[in-house]
Amino acid sequence: MYKNDKVIRRYSEPFKLKILDELTTGKLNKYQLGKAYGINPTTINEWIKKYNRKDLMNTRITVKTKDEITRIKELQKEIEQLKKLLLKKDLDAMIQDSYLEVAAEDLGYKSVTELKKKLNIER
Repeated sequence: MYKNDKVIRRYSEPFKLKILDELTTGKLNKYQLGKAYGINPTTINEWIKKYNRKDLMNTRITVKTKDEITRIKELQKEIEQLKKLLLKKDLDAMIQDSYLEVAAEDLGYKSVTELKKKLNIER
């Protein structure tokens, strides 16, 4: 073997996906997985990009002033409020669907769709 010869490693698709799955579990981070399998963490980053696994990318937030910190906290609170509102809306829709199912059954309709059609015709 000559001094200039390098070992070029090629990893199979299943192996790459296995590494990403292990990263998803959260037991090991990129550096620990890299050490365990002899892979450079930047290679793992390339796989994350290749397979569009944005959920595994590091999130970077640069904070420069106290105003920005305050704004970030406000936005995080707003996100939580919006999540709660969305959950409430989904629950309200489920309740409404349940009421329609009961009403359709009580009124003798075969399905909620039939009841909705009837209500639209009468309006």
